Amino acid sequence: MSGVFTEASMSLDGYIAGPGESGFDLLFRWYGNGDVVRPTAQPDRTFRTSAASARHLRTLDDTGALVVGRRLFDLTDGWGGMHPIGRPVVVVTHHVPDGWPRQGRWFTFVTDGVESAVAQARELAGDRWVGVNGGSISRQCLDLGLLDEIRVNLVPVLLGGGVPFFDRLAKAPVELTGPTVIEGDEVTHLYYRVRQP
Repeated sequence: MSGVFTEASMSLDGYIAGPGESGFDLLFRWYGNGDVVRPTAQPDRTFRTSAASARHLRTLDDTGALVVGRRLFDLTDGWGGMHPIGRPVVVVTHHVPDGWPRQGRWFTFVTDGVESAVAQARELAGDRWVGVNGGSISRQCLDLGLLDEIRVNLVPVLLGGGVPFFDRLAKAPVELTGPTVIEGDEVTHLYYRVRQP
């Protein structure tokens, strides 16, 4: 099975980033709190998770391409030219950043909207999943009927504000089925299917 999913580490009060882009150390602590080593496409980055979270991360092996927003691309400095999961990345932006695209880097910049970005990512992914980042991109995909699955890495922390996973949905309420649950260490991985109308 494949389709389009969104995934984010989220606080118990619903935020994928705290106020002023804070809280990432708490939201992503589960990537380094275990004994199971998972290499990434970046030689200097390795995840060390619990066995349960390692099972969850193996689901990313079925991902063929990613769609992200320009804010995340800039915040991570383009992941140094290679996303940690080593898949092509389609960046939704109003303007292509200076110096891009770069030879041999797996980034495509799309200036005509999320729907076009997802279509291009589907072509790149073939018969594998397309992952879209949380926040504005996932909300737009949900409003356009493009999202098949929502994956939440629920972290036991309250951030008290910041960037919500979903905000200002145009077509709420949205019904989900599930969840499938994987209990990690300091994180619970939840998988929900989006009920299509």
